[in-house]
Amino acid sequence: MDIATMIQNLTPWAIPYAILGGYVVIISLISLIVCCYDKIISKKDKVELRVPEKVLFYILPLLGGALAMFATMTLIRHKTKHWQRWLTFGIAVLQIAALIGITAVIAFGII
Repeated sequence: MDIATMIQNLTPWAIPYAILGGYVVIISLISLIVCCYDKIISKKDKVELRVPEKVLFYILPLLGGALAMFATMTLIRHKTKHWQRWLTFGIAVLQIAALIGITAVIAFGII
């Protein structure tokens, strides 16, 4: 089967769903890089180069990188004593629930 045939056989929701998946992957990679960068800079005591906490705890997670941000913070033990870390976890849970809901709606053909 060639690519042209595969594209013609796509259902109407497949392309926006693929774009959404690509967006989540990109924002997750950005979140991972920003979190690791902040951890490296924090060890060098260069306060002026640090990433603001509102970016780490609110902006990137709300843009879609919550799961990656929470996992990275946990794995590299960065800002694990801040209560906002659990807010990031809550955002991640809501994003996963929304993704499951969208997938269920599409799978059952409600759209």
